[in-house]
Amino acid sequence: MLCTRCRIRTAVTDEGLCTFCSGTRPPLPDGATAPAPATGPGPGPGSGPGPGPGPGGWGWGVGTWPRSPVGLSRAVIALLGCVIASDLFVIGAGLHLRGLWEGLAADESLNIYIDPGLRAQELYDRAGTAQTAAFLATGVLFIIWFHRTRRNAEVFESGVQRMGPGWAVGGWFVPIANLWFPYRVASGIWEASVRLHPDGGWRTVPKTVLNLWWGGWIVSVLASRIAVSQWNRAREPEQISDAAALVAAADALDLVAAALAIVFVRAVTRMQVERAGSRQAATVPERAVPGSTAP
Repeated sequence: MLCTRCRIRTAVTDEGLCTFCSGTRPPLPDGATAPAPATGPGPGPGSGPGPGPGPGGWGWGVGTWPRSPVGLSRAVIALLGCVIASDLFVIGAGLHLRGLWEGLAADESLNIYIDPGLRAQELYDRAGTAQTAAFLATGVLFIIWFHRTRRNAEVFESGVQRMGPGWAVGGWFVPIANLWFPYRVASGIWEASVRLHPDGGWRTVPKTVLNLWWGGWIVSVLASRIAVSQWNRAREPEQISDAAALVAAADALDLVAAALAIVFVRAVTRMQVERAGSRQAATVPERAVPGSTAP
């Protein structure tokens, strides 16, 4: 059972708390000493890479423990739901506006610049504003969650990381490279978050969810850029109608990408919680049975 407070480490007390939340960390193994805090860059505030596997290595310093991504993941998933809702809103408003321009292309005597057309344009503008706001809010929180999971991955398996933790943030803002760098970071997170076999052996999990999420994101970004470019160049009613249809298709792809992102966030968060739980179980010795004596 997970700790009822942090929701990431294994509960070891009758109150359902882990060793750190309850303040009752178990004694170190015989002959082992607590690792001294490192001073270089690492997963914890002011800590270095942290102790590795071995006697007294895992789990005894607070800086070597992962931070729970559960709360952030819930917030990200909620905002991704808002993105999906805003995509549906803008698709509906855009198709309605497209219908007016399509009618004008078929009958040039129609006047869409009066009340119906103005209302349709105003609705479309509001939908676009809502979509942009939802996208920006989700992007900020997603990157915060992404960075936390990358820091956790450094604690779990630093050896499989292809890029430093800073790229979990900066990789999204480098032109051209942002089509590839975040995926490399995510791949390291995925591999490090996989729960090990009971005997400590390495276990692999197919990256299907990761690949679908990243592929959906790249396709939606490219489609959006093409659609916006055509919309800005459109001048005639028929051109505007075609561009509106293309924009609606790009918004639909964005909706699919958001849904795949929800699956990805849930998968990584679940794997990290499980990995942290198994890591905690491996470091906490079994409590002695009352009345028993040590061998």
